[in-house]
Amino acid sequence: MSSNIKPLILHAHTTGPNPIKIAIALEKLKLPYEIKLWEFGDNAENGLKGAKFLAINENGRVPALEDPNSGVVSWESGAVMNYIRRKYDTENKLGPQGQSEQDIVDSEKWEYFLLTTLGPMAGQTNWFRHYNEVKNEDALNRYAAQTYRCYQVLEGQLKKTGGESILPGGYTAVDAHFEPWVRQHAYAQLSLDDYPNVSKWLKKYGETEEVKAAYKKIQDATS
Repeated sequence: MSSNIKPLILHAHTTGPNPIKIAIALEKLKLPYEIKLWEFGDNAENGLKGAKFLAINENGRVPALEDPNSGVVSWESGAVMNYIRRKYDTENKLGPQGQSEQDIVDSEKWEYFLLTTLGPMAGQTNWFRHYNEVKNEDALNRYAAQTYRCYQVLEGQLKKTGGESILPGGYTAVDAHFEPWVRQHAYAQLSLDDYPNVSKWLKKYGETEEVKAAYKKIQDATS
């Protein structure tokens, strides 16, 4: 990438998977970027529900991305990822290897499966496991079962590539979308023992330069 690119600003917090996926993409493209951390709550200066952040993202959630090179502000991880791909992925490092209509649709459907199904189910499992003030075993069991169902769907797809990548041909933005959510299985107290291809993929992808650098970048921002 050109050295004339001004650093993008990735808004994040210290926990949660969605900012990580964007950091992975930025690392893959070797784009300069800075991390701006926010806290939960409505503090006007540093809270996700405070006036300062709500001026960036009306929904009060991370990630959000500011691009000083274009003036674009984006939020929702799917929208942010797609902006990065359109604007900066000139060598198709994040896109599907094939360019047929089926290849493009396959990339989109797995992205949307994470955004609309696996991510929300895993998130609700975490909520009822750790944060809900009133214990609700029925809700916890339902969301845990649905998350396991999603793991099974992902296992079937990864079996086609021998656990190498979600789409054939190598890692794409789809892998970046899934990695932080699947990595949280231990926090959700869910096992991957029945999903060997998911386990293989998670371990191998987690050892790539871009994934390790993304986690380190956000971790370093907290110190």
